[in-house]
Amino acid sequence: MFKEFIKGLWEENPVWRLLLGMCPALAVTTTAINGMAMGLATTFVLIGGGVVNSLLKNIIPQKVRIPCYIVVISTFVTIVDMVLGAYFPEIHSVLGLFIPLIVVNCLILGRSEAFATHNPIHLAIIDAIGMGVGFTWGLTLLGGIREFFGFGSIFQLQILGDWFTPWVVMILPAGAFLTMGVVLGVFNNISEG
Repeated sequence: MFKEFIKGLWEENPVWRLLLGMCPALAVTTTAINGMAMGLATTFVLIGGGVVNSLLKNIIPQKVRIPCYIVVISTFVTIVDMVLGAYFPEIHSVLGLFIPLIVVNCLILGRSEAFATHNPIHLAIIDAIGMGVGFTWGLTLLGGIREFFGFGSIFQLQILGDWFTPWVVMILPAGAFLTMGVVLGVFNNISEG
């Protein structure tokens, strides 16, 4: 069970190894808080969808399994959207459209199709938690790097003083691609070295 959990942290990390969920990874990670919030929202959907889809795997007919998975996933995305809108309106307004897009995140559907429906529920839960934590730390790292160079802060705590000139490119989409490329290069070098 531990192996199923840790594979999402490094070996099969959704952001840095499998390159899944790139839309939110590149779009909302202008700050570490945004990355963490999107990662936690996706983790909740991964766990909820994985559990329900694992429980229903023998009930859902083979011909309609993908639409059924999407309906289950949509239910959990709606819960996340409503909770964020009610209790965290600032985060909700920043993440905006990307919350409903969790439904079509290939990470969510891929884990339901490839893992949750082919394994017992306890393994589906462990896999979902591992992949969710891996996705969350990936987005938080990406957001933290972009926030540091783009604003001089991390988690909105000012690190660099008035002397620092923010790198505006880091809070733009191009900064997401640059940061992703550099971090992927470092991680690939670590994995191969």
